[in-house]
Amino acid sequence: MRTFEDSYRHKGLRRQLVEVIRQKGITDERVLDAILHIPRHFFMDSAFDKIAYEDRAFPIGEGQTISQPYTVAYQTQLLEIKPYEKVLEIGTGSAYQASVLAEMKAQVYTIERQKKLFDLNKQFPYLKKYPSLKFFYGDGYEGLPTYGPFDKVIVTAAAPFIPPKLVDQLKPGGLMVIPVGEGQVQRMLRLTKQADGTATQEVFDNFSFVPMVEGKNS
Repeated sequence: MRTFEDSYRHKGLRRQLVEVIRQKGITDERVLDAILHIPRHFFMDSAFDKIAYEDRAFPIGEGQTISQPYTVAYQTQLLEIKPYEKVLEIGTGSAYQASVLAEMKAQVYTIERQKKLFDLNKQFPYLKKYPSLKFFYGDGYEGLPTYGPFDKVIVTAAAPFIPPKLVDQLKPGGLMVIPVGEGQVQRMLRLTKQADGTATQEVFDNFSFVPMVEGKNS
């Protein structure tokens, strides 16, 4: 079960979490402000209430996790979000990352391949706060061609390769942030789409994500 009370204690723990993330090198104040204002414990079972603001990942069911806040902040900072940009997210999971983007006033289109997680998010009352957040059940490798092109793409699972259809759905000049690699550790990449349709790559730190799987899981 989830609880939806946001107490002074929770808010104090969020302030501490923001300071931890700041000390780890996150400098984008808009990212830090979004994390400060989103009750992460709402996205988790109430059993995790006392530890919800530790800077680590937690299981959310279906073999998935709610990402470590530092990882969420790191990917979001690399995206360089501006208000009203169209952002495609691959891997809704708990919808915490999507909420951070929506809190920063992005128009978020998020895909989840696990039907149970998709259904849970559709019934999650907190998410009604963000009318700019649109949920889709589908295969992340396919993206959402009918809704593109997108200003930004964020992938929140470990991709064995860069999915070409996601590059296709980026606007020229658009950015994609994606952890790439098989095995326990992936390298965070940022792609910038060029006018000729190709993409240049920047390489950042190592992270560990759950694998990005093709197809849908009912």
